[in-house]
Amino acid sequence: MIGSIAADEIGTNLGVWYDVAITTLPTQMASLAPHILRWPGGSVADTYHWQNHTGCTQSGSGYISGTQYEEHSTFMNFMSDVIIPGNYDVALTVDYGTDPTCTAGGLPTEAAAWVASAKASGYNTHVKWWTVGNEEFGGWETDLHPLQHDPATYAASMSGTTGYYQLMKAADPSAQVGVVVVGGPGYSNWDSIVLANAQYDFVEMHWYAQSPGAESDSYLLNQAPGNLSAAINTLRSELASVGKPNTPIMIGEINSVAFDPGKQTVSIVNALFTGMAFGEMLNNHIAVATWWFGMGGSQGCNHNNASTLYGWQSWGAYDLVAANAANSWNTCTNNNGGPFVPEGTLFPSGNAFKMVSQFAVPGENMLATSIGSSATNIRAYAATLSSGYAMMLFNLSNATTNTVSVNLANAVHTSFQASTTTYGKQQYDDSKNNVWTAPVTANLGTVGTTFNVTLPPWSMVVVKLQ
Repeated sequence: MIGSIAADEIGTNLGVWYDVAITTLPTQMASLAPHILRWPGGSVADTYHWQNHTGCTQSGSGYISGTQYEEHSTFMNFMSDVIIPGNYDVALTVDYGTDPTCTAGGLPTEAAAWVASAKASGYNTHVKWWTVGNEEFGGWETDLHPLQHDPATYAASMSGTTGYYQLMKAADPSAQVGVVVVGGPGYSNWDSIVLANAQYDFVEMHWYAQSPGAESDSYLLNQAPGNLSAAINTLRSELASVGKPNTPIMIGEINSVAFDPGKQTVSIVNALFTGMAFGEMLNNHIAVATWWFGMGGSQGCNHNNASTLYGWQSWGAYDLVAANAANSWNTCTNNNGGPFVPEGTLFPSGNAFKMVSQFAVPGENMLATSIGSSATNIRAYAATLSSGYAMMLFNLSNATTNTVSVNLANAVHTSFQASTTTYGKQQYDDSKNNVWTAPVTANLGTVGTTFNVTLPPWSMVVVKLQ
């Protein structure tokens, strides 16, 4: 047994720029079956002022105030229209980069007031995680402190009686307050300084497998999942070195490419990576994992659409679900010779995400797996499932059907009712004609502790034994 499955290990992102009042949003988000949503976004969180629903935007070398985000997407509406009906947990990112006048760095008092408001409204039963800032180690983030993107300044802002941590905890002692980390060396020794000097309950890391323009299908399938686990282990080593080895880890953003999403992001390759990435995070017992992005995120009309990458689209998207109201899919796809994608369509990674949520049931336990040395194209993850088991199996061969023999060691029963849900290249290839085929479910009948499962080319298969 590897460890228990926490509900917040299966989550995704929404943004303050996406209209939470769209009537179809609750149903479309529910189609993914996440347990936690991160909000109000990535970089915009360091410009967003929740009390008056305005923000700071960069204009040349200065900053201007009063920028209105999507008018309906206030914090209160986000909670009442999305979170409460869906009974989701929430991870919020508070503004470290700017004060409400857009002339200085963020105010711990503003963040503490948000925590206090959430508690007074009863929302603290949903809002579990509060991170201070988004990727503030990087020059791409907004930071109006005198020393910008400086780890010592950031650590000091977290500490002391007037710092983020103590003020936010005073507003609600149950609030979990976190710091942003790189997850390795670099950025002026950000991690070593922040982890040793800041006050925090958890750490938030972001992880993207590739840089835009350098996408590789082979790398994403064969090396990236292992590299994700290595990055998590590096962060745990950093925490151990400062005497905090058991600090919870949140992966607030994760996807295949850091920015400028191209065709790979909506291909079967990214779907398989999505499933394996969650498998790795579950095996590593991450406290929170929120995929970038749920719906209403970035799309890419003219990014990496190289012929060396498999896929039928001439555009890309971070979204798990197509959200036309936010992304103008019609304009993007038509400008690139493609058809309109219907609102609410689950993209390949969306199908993989939903299958992960069916595999990983909160309160169950991840189990160890072993794969024969000859099965080089097979990946496997396993978990308990009520009085039985669940498995996520991956065939990384794009041309060969593999039939694998599953052997259950120390099984609780000698026979099970078995079913499979499959999403693979065969289903994805229908999108060549703008048909976005859903995963296929089959009943295997009664099986024993040893049985065979057929894995089509480039496929993800969830097996349930009950």
